Amino acid sequence: MVGSEALPSPRQHGVTKPLSLAGPSDADLLRTKKLNKFLVDAGLYESKEEAAKRVEVLGRIKQIVVDWVKQLTGLRGYTDQMVEDANAVIFTFGSYRLGVHGPGADIDTLCVGPSYVNRDDFFFVLHDMLSGMEEVTELQPVPDAHVPVMKFKFDGICIDLLYASISLLVVPDDLDISDDSVLYDVDEPTVRSLNGCRVADQILKLVPNVEHFRTTLRCLKFWAKKRGVYSNVTGFLGGVNWALLVARVCQFYPNAIPSMLVSRFFRVYTQWRWPNPVMLCSIQQQELGFAVWDPRKNPKDRTHHMPIITPAYPCMNSSYNVSTSTLRVMTEQFLFANTICEVDIVAGDCDDLRAWKGWVESRLRQLTLMIERDTMGKLQCHPYPHEYSDPSKQCSHSAFFMGLQRKQGEVVLEGQQFDIRGTVDEFRHSVNMYVFWRPGMEIYVSHVRRKQIPLYVFPEGCRIPRSNIIHPSSEEEASRKRKLQGTGNGIKQDSLPKRQSVSPRNRDSDSVSPVIVNHSCAEEGKRNVFEVQVLPKGLELVVSSRPVVELEQGTVIRQVFYFIYFGLKI
Repeated sequence: MVGSEALPSPRQHGVTKPLSLAGPSDADLLRTKKLNKFLVDAGLYESKEEAAKRVEVLGRIKQIVVDWVKQLTGLRGYTDQMVEDANAVIFTFGSYRLGVHGPGADIDTLCVGPSYVNRDDFFFVLHDMLSGMEEVTELQPVPDAHVPVMKFKFDGICIDLLYASISLLVVPDDLDISDDSVLYDVDEPTVRSLNGCRVADQILKLVPNVEHFRTTLRCLKFWAKKRGVYSNVTGFLGGVNWALLVARVCQFYPNAIPSMLVSRFFRVYTQWRWPNPVMLCSIQQQELGFAVWDPRKNPKDRTHHMPIITPAYPCMNSSYNVSTSTLRVMTEQFLFANTICEVDIVAGDCDDLRAWKGWVESRLRQLTLMIERDTMGKLQCHPYPHEYSDPSKQCSHSAFFMGLQRKQGEVVLEGQQFDIRGTVDEFRHSVNMYVFWRPGMEIYVSHVRRKQIPLYVFPEGCRIPRSNIIHPSSEEEASRKRKLQGTGNGIKQDSLPKRQSVSPRNRDSDSVSPVIVNHSCAEEGKRNVFEVQVLPKGLELVVSSRPVVELEQGTVIRQVFYFIYFGLKI
């Protein structure tokens, strides 16, 4: 049984090192067992009888195309030996080749024939052969499609049949379609016809564990269809797109099992900064002359919103149909699913928490710099070097706070906002790149209004009236200014308690945030607070609400708490 310790991975998969080599815990194994049962109960697997029938149908189609090629070889005056050696090979791609097809799904099929049998022969001669067979129904040739195809049912099984004529006189049964030599001296439609099989083969070669990949992909395709985001034609993602996204997550977590991979899928793509491309391998440059995806050279490639690059030469963006609107919808769905999945992520131990907390603390300075950078210095940060804990949480965790205030002297317009959602997302993404991440390390981001400040942040014994931390009316504002002229902040400094560790005992609702108390001289009511919590759970970022700092008329920044929970759920 695989434990929770990191397992060695035999080699690097993908263009970067894995995010984690951690294997499953006992809870993960149990979840995967339940996931498999769910997929079976949902009817996502075909019966043994249907699977056997598909194999039989593919065998029949193989024999038909071989007879077709032999017939044309003889008609074109080749020798008897050439007729005897004449051959065509059938390959599959799409969901059937990847092993994730369901009951009633069609079989994406490619026929590869010799150089002297062309596409016209396919759409006329072979079409006529098929139309005369009792087993063949609903025959529909589509020669002018971007990828020319012939659709039909063979004994009730749906077939999408493509054709590729390669520069060989005799096509061997053991043809390696992944070899770039099959692309020599062929046209663009032939390249596109070959690409589906070549991409499918590369995906299976580039994932660490094929069975884990298949189960995860089957689950996520089911999810995408239920959420209305499975459709390449309407600008969402199709089968190959989902396969590439899942494969990349498998590379990030090579020792993870399906239940872990599903949750990490939503974690990764909630944080992914599009249009950075998803790639399973580096983009190959060959001397065959075919264009590859390269936004540095091709202006059209720069307009792609969600590039998901195919791993076989010539590498292309498989998701060029995605628009800003459909990307937004998919991102929202990823975020929604991420908030659900996080409750299923369990974590490691206190040692992991110490390491995770240390990493988070090291990134807090970056957060302050990011905020000041993205607001052009108009919002200033004050990190508070003290950690807290919420006694109501059962898991071990730590919390940190950061104060925010408008730069002194800045003019604030009514209704003006500082939108730092992108900044917070960037921070979370950088935190998520922790190279020693283990299952259980996670991060949450949320915010509450000032009046909802958590009690566990209050210093014991601090009892400043709540009226001192709410937005003042105009009369109160005038009174406050008079007091500021005499005392600096309207509160006698010698009456404030010194900073001390937070205790869960003897705290009441009249207490105030230590950050606000310590910095009230900077004009009370101007400070927001970031809370960064380290929970012993995992590198899971869930944005509970939008982190927007709103500026009111006057000089008051509405008090908002940002909760960022990091930790390991135990």
